[in-house]
Amino acid sequence: MASRKHYTEEFKREAVRLATSPGNSMAGVARDLGVNRTLIGIWVKNAQAGKYEMTPGAPLKTEVQSEVEHLRRELAKVKMERDILKKALGYFAKDPM
Repeated sequence: MASRKHYTEEFKREAVRLATSPGNSMAGVARDLGVNRTLIGIWVKNAQAGKYEMTPGAPLKTEVQSEVEHLRRELAKVKMERDILKKALGYFAKDPM
């Protein structure tokens, strides 16, 4: 079984920069760097979604971004629970007569 490769933050930033620069394609950049084209695509999507800090020396995901992501997931869960409770209240509030 092959071991999984881990790429540095700087490598990912540079790959995204190359893949998004005019005149370059993701497939060409992937071939030049020896990385799977799909992986380059994932890195580009993450960068466009704001999951990567594109400034050199900054971590790929800041603590604030991680916390915002966590809070958004938690809010979505709470909203879903609230909606379920609203439906249950409506169901049980109906008078059977």
